[in-house]
Order: sequence, then C-alpha cells, then structure tokens
Amino acid sequence: ILSFQVYIIQVSVGNHQWTVKHRYSDFHDLHEKLVSEKKIDKNLLPPKKIIGKNSKSLVEKRQKELEIYLQTLLLKFPVTAPKVLSHFLHFYLYVS
Repeated sequence: ILSFQVYIIQVSVGNHQWTVKHRYSDFHDLHEKLVSEKKIDKNLLPPKKIIGKNSKSLVEKRQKELEIYLQTLLLKFPVTAPKVLSHFLHFYLYVS
C-alpha cells in the first residue's frame, strides 16, 4: 500500500480566503519550475524527508514550513504571481 501525506494550506489574498491541498511532490514540482523560470532560491523549499515522513510531529512541522514557503513566494511576487504559482494556489477560482 502506497501512502502519502496531503498538506492543507490556508491561502489569503485581500478579502479572499481558501484552502488548497497538495502533496509534497506538488510543492517540489512547483519549486523546480520557479527555480528555472524565476530564479527562486533553490534552498527555499523545505527539504524532503524520508525517515518518519508520516509522523504527526513531522507532518505538522512540514505543514508550517510549506505555509512559510508559500508566504515567501507571495512576498517575492507582490503584484503578479507567476502563472505556475497562481495555478498552484487556485487563484483562478477566487480572484477576479
């Protein structure tokens, strides 16, 4: 049986709030695209951990780290987020 963790991230832009759900691999794919297209710091994304990856404390810690990662990205692109980031955060559903 394959098991994986889905991280539920709260997103806030202006008066809009919503949640997005992604696996760590989704964050990794997003990060790789942003590193190559937008020259984002390669070390910005929290590292992948193999041992104990589904332990409750690690999941909670990584959840916070991924939220900080996304907040940092949004601060780097205050006016217009790159298309790949906008899609990842589902902006098209909430921001007109």
